[in-house]
Amino acid sequence: MKRSRPDARDQAKRAALNALKRARRAAAQTGAKLSDWEGEFLGSVEDRIKTYGRAFADPEKGAPGQSLSMLQHVKLKEITVKAKGGGRAPTRKPFSAKRGLRQGPARGADR
Repeated sequence: MKRSRPDARDQAKRAALNALKRARRAAAQTGAKLSDWEGEFLGSVEDRIKTYGRAFADPEKGAPGQSLSMLQHVKLKEITVKAKGGGRAPTRKPFSAKRGLRQGPARGADR
């Protein structure tokens, strides 16, 4: 008997709830003190995911099949790093120009 494909929304919902549980569990195990705001954030996001299946309403803030918006995902990563006792969350470097590219006028502009 073939299994049907799992629903992507349910899968995203479970993944987000598991990530929230992991962050809380890591904070409890390491004894890391989460701020009031961080604790409230985890609780409110968890409630919204359980109630609505996603933690944001504006479709421009995240992909349609995701349960967390992009910024909520970033904050959750930062809280998880803090809960595990690590330093700061890794930051991305901005794009930079490649070496050897000319910064002068375009070719043929002098002619």
